[in-house]
Amino acid sequence: MKITKIETFSTEFVGFVKVTTEDGSEGWGQVSTYNSDISSLVLHRQVAPYALGWDAFDLNGLVDIIPEKEHKFPGAYLRRAIGGVDTALWDLFGKREGKTVCELLGGSPRPLRVYASSMRRDITPEDEVERLKKLQDECGYDAFKIRVGSEYGHDVDEWPGRTEAIITAMGEAFGGKATLLADANSCFTPARAIEVGRMLEDNGFSHFEEPCPYWELDWTKEVTDALDIDVTGGEQDCDLATWRRMASMGAVNVLQPDICYLGGIARTMRVAELAKRYKMACTPHSANLSLVTIFTLHLMGAIEAAGPYVEFAIEGLDYYPWQKDLYDPFPIAKDGKVQIPSEPGWGIQIRRDWLENAQYQCSELDS
Repeated sequence: MKITKIETFSTEFVGFVKVTTEDGSEGWGQVSTYNSDISSLVLHRQVAPYALGWDAFDLNGLVDIIPEKEHKFPGAYLRRAIGGVDTALWDLFGKREGKTVCELLGGSPRPLRVYASSMRRDITPEDEVERLKKLQDECGYDAFKIRVGSEYGHDVDEWPGRTEAIITAMGEAFGGKATLLADANSCFTPARAIEVGRMLEDNGFSHFEEPCPYWELDWTKEVTDALDIDVTGGEQDCDLATWRRMASMGAVNVLQPDICYLGGIARTMRVAELAKRYKMACTPHSANLSLVTIFTLHLMGAIEAAGPYVEFAIEGLDYYPWQKDLYDPFPIAKDGKVQIPSEPGWGIQIRRDWLENAQYQCSELDS
């Protein structure tokens, strides 16, 4: 069953992909968020020439051959574009079979525990605690992730003393009452990361994400080896060879692939298999409410190495206004859980009004 048509609908922040096969079957996916218009162009320029005419059921072959053919372009954009076709094909497969993607992967749709993921550093520790307590009351969250350090900060805090203050405030407010996670976004050298990690341990945290620049795997392993807290990472990595090295050297305790950054479900399943082989947890990165969260829910409902929760962004439309009116039904946290969609494929419908206002491009197999 050949792929005959690939269409993209994109803005700067979001890019949806529609794939059609020769029998008229259709599926919807998404290139990665952020510069999605560029990823969509890469898709038509560097992915579609190989995907058009390819057997849709040979998805693993397709996601392998494209990086080989485009070997001079090994970076993130190619993978972010590949993921648009991959995720659209999974939707197509599910609709043909009358099954959810979760079921195709061997799982079953159900509510999954989520952690409330804060993106904010522009907030005082007192205000962060207050808003998280409110969300706990409203949505039943029993796990929270906050930000420490500053993004790629070279050991510099967002403002002096904020890291120490927010760790202490969260420990005092939620210690023993909720699972606590912290994300450093590549801020620290190993010495400072170990210092912060011990503070996290003392305040009841269980997860320390991306403590060092993510490309410095040896630095990260130094932190992992020094601490009892789980050190986690991988969201930025899109090269499977890097993932194999990360897992085999024990650079982290928990693998955190981003389905859209990595290039789709087929490639992410290989990272999940690495987690299983090395007896690690797999807890994917899904830090916005585009379709990456929907993809992640389906995946986490199926894989054996699934961690104890799914990341669920809590920033509203004022913070990420581009999340508005993308698709229906939109995921909602209730009792600290979010339901895996139960309709075939991804179980969602892209909003027609959103598509009508997006930039459109089409690549089609010559007849």
